[in-house]
Amino acid sequence: ASAAVFQARCLGDPCAPLAAIKEFLSTGPGLLALGGGGDRVFSKERAALEELRGHRNIVTLYSVFTNCTSAKGPSYCLLLELLDISVSELLVHSSQHGCSMWITQHCARDVLEALTYLHHKRYVHADLKPRNILWSAEEECFKLIDFGLSFKEGNQDVKYIQTDGYRAPEAELQNYLSKAGVQGGTECTSAVDLWSLGIVLLEMFSGMKLKHIVQSQEWRANNSAIIDHIFASKSVVNSAIPAYHLRDLLKSMLHDDQEKRATAAKALCSPFFSIPFAPHIEDLVMLPTPVLRLLNILSDTSLQNEEEFEDVVDDIREECSKYGQIVSLFVPKENPGKGHVFVEYANAGDSKAAQRALTGKRFNGKFVVATFYPLSAYRRGYLYQTVL
Repeated sequence: ASAAVFQARCLGDPCAPLAAIKEFLSTGPGLLALGGGGDRVFSKERAALEELRGHRNIVTLYSVFTNCTSAKGPSYCLLLELLDISVSELLVHSSQHGCSMWITQHCARDVLEALTYLHHKRYVHADLKPRNILWSAEEECFKLIDFGLSFKEGNQDVKYIQTDGYRAPEAELQNYLSKAGVQGGTECTSAVDLWSLGIVLLEMFSGMKLKHIVQSQEWRANNSAIIDHIFASKSVVNSAIPAYHLRDLLKSMLHDDQEKRATAAKALCSPFFSIPFAPHIEDLVMLPTPVLRLLNILSDTSLQNEEEFEDVVDDIREECSKYGQIVSLFVPKENPGKGHVFVEYANAGDSKAAQRALTGKRFNGKFVVATFYPLSAYRRGYLYQTVL
């Protein structure tokens, strides 16, 4: 690998948010040298992130610096925002049964928003895969990372792009010709990113790794029929109309002919994105946010007796404040959300610490269940009837 990633915090400010340092293994003498592996990838990623800085669904570059303490000589580093769980990890959790439609739609919309912006700037990501899509707990969205293979359309500087299992047919052909020493051929376009995302979303829906399927002769002969089969086998779990909208969206992204493949902007117009979904409880456990939701704490008696209710809420506030600054605390007395305790922290780091500490803890003789909750929904006063 040409880089390693570390978690970091500012030594002079223990309250500062954690960040990520991506350190590139230097192979050349100059900071902006383009001849060596590590330097070349560093320069490419730095240039891309500086030009793309500011978009909600693209990892934020804070600064660039040189690490002169390495025994192997100076290395070049990117200081980036620290993100949370990756889609790759979500796929491990959802193996066999697939991700919920809520989380699949959330990921699809966020990544398509990123790609629309990326492609407008004429950038191709060129390595879109589950490991390169991460959740931001603070901004409550998925973000794209790792722009080491990215390039501007019409200026493709490497022939070997994308990862096995997520590589578009035209990139497979280009890679094959390059290995065979055949010069020429057409350059890849932004359409390769849509293919990769299509495979990622199909894996999220199916709960299966599809590498061997998409590399099979059957897939090459008729991938549309295989997609139909995957969706037909899941029809019992997912309601028909939303599943069909997702199926049609994925088919539009997985055309073998890149000219017929949907653009990111066109894909965002799919009716799939007009359907409101509720999160499963597993989603709210896996995706951190600044809001914590505590279940199995308040009894009906506590809700009905005002004095007892105030005492219990004061106890909860005192316990929760041990883990960070509380912005607000809300306990609905009617459905939806009756008896649930919503605690908004100043940042997601505090809510994660509270969730780890409070899950399974006994409170008034009951075992606490602690999940996260979407901050945007909480601030709108929208309480999901969570799907179990």
